[in-house]
Amino acid sequence: MYTKQELVYLLEQQYNMSFIKKVYTDGFFKVGHQHGFLPEKMPLTTLPSKYSELQDILNKMPVKIDGHSGYLDYPGKIHEKVKSLKNYHSDVKNENDIMLVQALYRGYCFLASAYTLEPSFQHFRKTGNYGKANNVLPKQIAQPFVEVSNKLDVYPWLDYHYAYSLGNFRKLDKKGDFKWSNLDMCVRFSGQPDEVGFIMLHVDINQHSPSLVGSVINTLHAIKDSDNSSAISYLKENYETMKLMNQRRREMWKASRWNHYNDFRVFIMGIKGNEELFGDGVIYKGVWSEPKQFRGQTGAQDDIIPMEDIFSGVIKHYPKNELTKYLIDLRSYRPKCIQNFFKDLEETVTNLSKEGISDILYKQNNFEGLCYLLGVLEEIYHFRNGHWQFVQKYIMANTKYSKATGGTPIISWLPNQMKAVMNEMKNVIKLIGDIQLNNESSELFISIKNNIDNKVKLLDHQLELINKKSFSAKKIFNLNKKYDLSDTKD
Repeated sequence: MYTKQELVYLLEQQYNMSFIKKVYTDGFFKVGHQHGFLPEKMPLTTLPSKYSELQDILNKMPVKIDGHSGYLDYPGKIHEKVKSLKNYHSDVKNENDIMLVQALYRGYCFLASAYTLEPSFQHFRKTGNYGKANNVLPKQIAQPFVEVSNKLDVYPWLDYHYAYSLGNFRKLDKKGDFKWSNLDMCVRFSGQPDEVGFIMLHVDINQHSPSLVGSVINTLHAIKDSDNSSAISYLKENYETMKLMNQRRREMWKASRWNHYNDFRVFIMGIKGNEELFGDGVIYKGVWSEPKQFRGQTGAQDDIIPMEDIFSGVIKHYPKNELTKYLIDLRSYRPKCIQNFFKDLEETVTNLSKEGISDILYKQNNFEGLCYLLGVLEEIYHFRNGHWQFVQKYIMANTKYSKATGGTPIISWLPNQMKAVMNEMKNVIKLIGDIQLNNESSELFISIKNNIDNKVKLLDHQLELINKKSFSAKKIFNLNKKYDLSDTKD
């Protein structure tokens, strides 16, 4: 049943936004112009007292707690503590409050990853290589964990939305803003500032998602109504919001030191795609007799770029290969309300034009709108290329392990999508052609058009080095400066 507020919102959607078909909410997330991709309410910081044993382990679990050693600092200690943990399965069965269910899921996500991956972490400390994980979850973790994951209709493994990032923050100053420096994690692995900065920056970026989601919906309405003036205004809003998000994203270099990424990275590894760690999978005692495989949490599960890809037309350039299959597979690791939003968004864009909104804008002679769409594509490129530079520095320069936390190959994953972005950029540049525009959008167009070749050359040069038998991560990273596309130049 919908609440009164949701019914009012639904009626507004049906009247004003006829092709956005639903209220996209599960009670925790509510996708739209009001909350974007962030939760409707602040997540619970801690579990209620009836779950004190679980909360106590979570509190004492991080490797370091205010400079002192936590359970994960000692080999095997987390396993000892879990032996005496109460099985809360019968308790969580009766929980229906979405905020509490989410907090329980978050807690069991962290505990399951800590319990299984602690041996890998200890082996890395000794050798610099990830060791074998423990691939059996005891009943007192497995049964309540699967129960709460079923209530949320998600996989029972550490995820990005409900567990590690968007459902795992609190404000240091309750009256303050959502900048990463004013946020803290409710549950941690390393307990170090680098882990906090790394994941809280994702929340920081998403504080601007209400404007982004709103501008996507409004642009599609304007295009549908052939309202060029409004389409230009909303496309410009989308471009400027993406530009702001990229400014916030670049704070990563300050929020989390690249050479400290391995302090916590192993704990966010998924089972699927990481057979070197987990073998055939993880046994969930008391739930399933056969091993299960689930992907790990990854920033690739965030919603900003997938939404922009669908909206802008990048998705039509995705190559038909295994990497694209990974990308689509990650859709199923999102909350159902966000999956439904993406599905309806893609259907809406396709119904307007199978060739995407660039085709419609061209047919409507909205060349100023095309310029701002090109600006949006430029920012999608910078977002992905910036992420690619994070991979070069935080991962490739730190470890020889070739898999990302989501189980995908780190070397080819992002270039796969970067090519798709550049292909749509070339398409829009061609559509605009030699049209003379006497406004600020024309300056944007000229700037992007004059620099597209550098983007292509940079990626080609990097992939050329990567495809050799041995390569230097430092040389690949330094190429960004050579082509004036360094993420850290500001």
